[in-house]
Amino acid sequence: MPAVDFVVSSPVNRSVRARQVASMFDVPFPERSEVRWTGDVPIEARPWSVGLIVGPSGAGKSSIMRQMFGDMPDLKWGAASVVDDFTAPLQEVTDACSAVGFNTIPAWLRPYHVLSNGERFRVDLARRLVEIPGVIVVDEFTSVVDRQVAQIGSHAVQKHIRKAKRQFVAVTCHYDVIDWLQPDWILEPATMTFTWRSVQPRPRVEVEIRRCPYALWEMFAPFHYLTKDLNRSARCFAAYVNGRPVAFAGMLHFPHPTVNDIMRCSRLVTLPDWQGVGIAFALVDACGSAYKAIGKRLRTYPAHPALIRSFGRSDKWRMEKEGGSFLSGGIGKRMANLVSMRPCATFEYVGPAMDRAQAVNFLQGEP
Repeated sequence: MPAVDFVVSSPVNRSVRARQVASMFDVPFPERSEVRWTGDVPIEARPWSVGLIVGPSGAGKSSIMRQMFGDMPDLKWGAASVVDDFTAPLQEVTDACSAVGFNTIPAWLRPYHVLSNGERFRVDLARRLVEIPGVIVVDEFTSVVDRQVAQIGSHAVQKHIRKAKRQFVAVTCHYDVIDWLQPDWILEPATMTFTWRSVQPRPRVEVEIRRCPYALWEMFAPFHYLTKDLNRSARCFAAYVNGRPVAFAGMLHFPHPTVNDIMRCSRLVTLPDWQGVGIAFALVDACGSAYKAIGKRLRTYPAHPALIRSFGRSDKWRMEKEGGSFLSGGIGKRMANLVSMRPCATFEYVGPAMDRAQAVNFLQGEP
């Protein structure tokens, strides 16, 4: 059975100032300072994907990490864009960035030093996922980011780790990530307590979805992966968490030569701090359900690979056209022009319809 048993020892400085401090606080003054950790850490006893070493500063987390897993390589950043810092193939890079919730494409094209702390946290995780073989260990996990970013980022990374059948260990002083990271085991060095745990559903995120003013687009425009432009005639909706807007959708009537019942989702954006928990899909699903209740069809035309995959997994959306292709024939070409000739996919909402009275209130509500 794997075990931890080691001592960190260092000579005690016997300078005049050190002696004064010891005298002031009545601290013993040995020749050497020693701290020992010993205990069983049975991580080989059963399969696992995510581990957590957690405890207060000075408890020995980093020392135990190095004893168990060795030193993790430092990542060097310095290219003109973060995607150029990766050494992996581009498809692996985009998949990893999307998996950890780093989905703001304009940020992919910026150098590392200009990114926010939350963006650095996520792109650093993405790069470790694709470049480090074996167990991935991250010291000071979530220590430099907002706690909201920490929790949602933890959820995103554990999903990817389990899907990719990798192993990941977070080392942190923050206990608030436990319910989001869902570790299979937890080691607390302060007491040398090791605990197996079962994976449980992440905490619920209460979301309110309603009409919003067009002006709210200004908050979300910098994070859209195509353009900051949005047609002034768009009907706008937002998802709110604790009263704050976190996702935005803009809907437009889709002009078609033979039918008049198609609406299209022109813009769908989630703020970076909230990417990875599916809020955008709760928003667009609500819009699709409302439009279906009044006899309209809602379609969306994603080009972002992560969006295409997510819509493809949903039983509420049916793929009408795969990404990377255009419909044939005159109508198809005109439809392609309307979506700017992007290699987009086409999905139509096929989920349940909202109650009609509720739908009318939802669609016509005061922005």
